[in-house]
Amino acid sequence: MDYTSLAKEVVNKIGGKENVKNVTHCVTRLRFVLDDEKKAETEKVKNIPGVLGVTQSGGQYQIVIGTEVAKAYEKVTDELGIVGGGEVPEDDVKEEKGNLFNRFFKFISGIFYPVLGVMAAVGITKGVLAGLTSFHILTTTSGTYQILYAFADGFFYFLPIILGVSAAVKLKSNPYIAATIGAALVYPTITTAYTDGTSLTFLKIPVVLASYSSSVFPIIAAVVMAAFIEKKINDRLPAAVKLFLTPLITLLITVPLTFIVIGPIMTFVSDILASATQGIYGFSPILTGILLGAFWQVVVIFGLHYAFIPILINNIATLGADPINAILNVTVFALAGAAIGFALKEKDKDKRALGFSTGLTGLFGITEPIIYGIAIPYKKPFIAAFIGGGIAGGITALMKGKMFGFGGNALFAAPLFINPKGLDSSFTAYVIASLVAFFVPLIITYFIMQPEDQAL
Repeated sequence: MDYTSLAKEVVNKIGGKENVKNVTHCVTRLRFVLDDEKKAETEKVKNIPGVLGVTQSGGQYQIVIGTEVAKAYEKVTDELGIVGGGEVPEDDVKEEKGNLFNRFFKFISGIFYPVLGVMAAVGITKGVLAGLTSFHILTTTSGTYQILYAFADGFFYFLPIILGVSAAVKLKSNPYIAATIGAALVYPTITTAYTDGTSLTFLKIPVVLASYSSSVFPIIAAVVMAAFIEKKINDRLPAAVKLFLTPLITLLITVPLTFIVIGPIMTFVSDILASATQGIYGFSPILTGILLGAFWQVVVIFGLHYAFIPILINNIATLGADPINAILNVTVFALAGAAIGFALKEKDKDKRALGFSTGLTGLFGITEPIIYGIAIPYKKPFIAAFIGGGIAGGITALMKGKMFGFGGNALFAAPLFINPKGLDSSFTAYVIASLVAFFVPLIITYFIMQPEDQAL
């Protein structure tokens, strides 16, 4: 693929360099923030060789490239003359538009996307360790286990620090202030006080302690507050003292407020979200499994799945396990099966190659190439994936499958279904539901695809 030509055509068809405010990329998509999306010639963009599809969501103009998106991104930034993280020079950036939801979506995506790779790595490691101890291959007292578990569990235990830094970077505030706030939330003395039920006050104001290790929302809200304070006072202080006085004032205000007000409120919000999720699931687990298993990938089409990440992580932090993400995992297998079924039926060499290659990436957890290369253009594979995913989602819910960590998808999700206390029905549900999710769409697609079927 000639990504230089692709980049030139993409930039030209989205309105030229002057219409691009910002560009980043995720696993499979170029994500543009355009000055005016109406200037983009979407149908022409879709027809550019190498482009699998286009979606406009969350205030972003998203062009689906596939797993080689990093190469396309490099050429696009070269074409735009962008240096440093995918942003155009400050003088060229106009005030960002968009409704509150779009801004919130971009904010949440911007916080979580940079840490997702490491989060997946440590989540998988933690699950593998749980499996090794379940089969008595390792013991929890062995040095090997303890060293590996230190980083696998340490990431989640100190998640407030990591998310704090990421949130500060997104807000263009001091990441070290944010890290310090996160460190205060998980400081051993504070954690022990909560565990022991010790009463604390700050200037005679009672402090409602909570467990902040692995928490998500308190640190994000605290960093938003800190960034606001930092920007308000920084320009008002003399240059000679602002280096230390800005963080001092910011921390002296933000940290107490976090423990007294922000932390308890956001912990309450976390509990409400977890309870609401459980309530929806508990109303009819099988129906929830069928609906989410069938149609979750529609959410992925619009690029809105990142907005659900904090809720899924919060479920694990609050409840210890997450039945919702367990259901969502089957949708990946369903699309992979549909892609393989498409490949097996096709006689055209290029189409077969597309089916097998995207099906393989699907088994590794990446679905966008299948969605935009096969499912949407040919429709029937998507219908087959809806059916297989719905059946498998219902099976997962019926067997009370849960994920005990957050990380990889599809094959890489297997360790996350292992209960740290020992293998239980969750791992069995994963195996059965995954097989159903993969083979049902494969078989349906193979039999319903016809030689005359053409891409839309």
